[in-house]
Amino acid sequence: MPPAKRLVPLDTVLPQAWQDLADRAVEPNGYYLPGWERAVNASARGRTGNSALCAWSDEQPSRLVGLMPVTSLWKACKLPLPALASGHPYGTLCTPLLDGNDAERAAAGLVDAARQTPARALLLRDMSIAGPVMQAFENVLRRDGLRPRPLQSYERACLDATGDGEAVLHDALGAKKLKELRRLRHRLAEHGDVRFTVARSPQEVAATLETFLAIEASGWKGHRGTALIQHDGDAAFIRRAAPELAEHGACEIISLAAGDATVAAGVVLRHQGRAFFFKLGVDERFAKYSPGVQLTLDLTRHLCSDPSISSADSTAGPDHPMINPIWRGRLAIGDVLMPLYPRDPIVELIRSALIARREGLALARRAVHLIRAASNTRTATPQRRR
Repeated sequence: MPPAKRLVPLDTVLPQAWQDLADRAVEPNGYYLPGWERAVNASARGRTGNSALCAWSDEQPSRLVGLMPVTSLWKACKLPLPALASGHPYGTLCTPLLDGNDAERAAAGLVDAARQTPARALLLRDMSIAGPVMQAFENVLRRDGLRPRPLQSYERACLDATGDGEAVLHDALGAKKLKELRRLRHRLAEHGDVRFTVARSPQEVAATLETFLAIEASGWKGHRGTALIQHDGDAAFIRRAAPELAEHGACEIISLAAGDATVAAGVVLRHQGRAFFFKLGVDERFAKYSPGVQLTLDLTRHLCSDPSISSADSTAGPDHPMINPIWRGRLAIGDVLMPLYPRDPIVELIRSALIARREGLALARRAVHLIRAASNTRTATPQRRR
């Protein structure tokens, strides 16, 4: 049998080989499950046309042992430099899949696959930097006299779901805050019976997803033009991915209703023993009852009562005001540049360009924030007549 190719169009990787690897992965990543990433790659805005670095078993050439979706640094960052970057799967986690039976050999296979391309480095974006996958890559690079170059890192909220849900919430929020949230829930019940539901089957997920999409578009994401349903490619991706993952028990749609109105809904992925809170939408007509918080409390109880789930990744930003106080665990995430060859001056050039790009984007965001704040101030202040 000829050796399996190491860099291929992502949509040519056999879904079953990919799923088998995901089942054996040393570290979970719901966003790199084949049903999700293939749907993203097919139509999601700005995320199509990716390739895949593949590592194959020496003993069984048809056995996939490592997979990393990748794109060019130009497509990822608009930098015309010789590096491959993690393909972004919509969710903010790009940890590659490595076979748990021999993670280091799988990592070595991915590094070797990258060396068969013109790339001089790998950029792992939104990487779990304190887990076994990062450790495997560090060990492989160290043997070649190389070391990863961290570019940026942060911590985001995660949940230890091995404890009692009520105890977890009490420890996180305290009795006074929980009492206030119960009061708001009682007020919400004035609109009808309050119910938390979980859609699990592909048919239930497909139907409930439409409610989620409508709610998400009705709020601030819709006003900013970032709701999934507002872009045909994004809507096609999530309508394909969610039911497909549900067939494998890897996707749920959670909802909170008051009477006939759904006041909040969210999409949750599952891989091995970890859940991933992808997106949340709320009906802002019920904002005074904190529907997003109420749904997250119910999700916390739901996950803690499920013996197959040991942890949950919020996949939120580092300072998320809603979920940080509720999920008190922290997961270290970062961008890491991995050189492929010793003493390569091109790697330092790539690193400097990435840092300069990040600093430029941060400066632009601050400028936009200041302009918006000044505009809002002028709008709110009555103008004196001349």
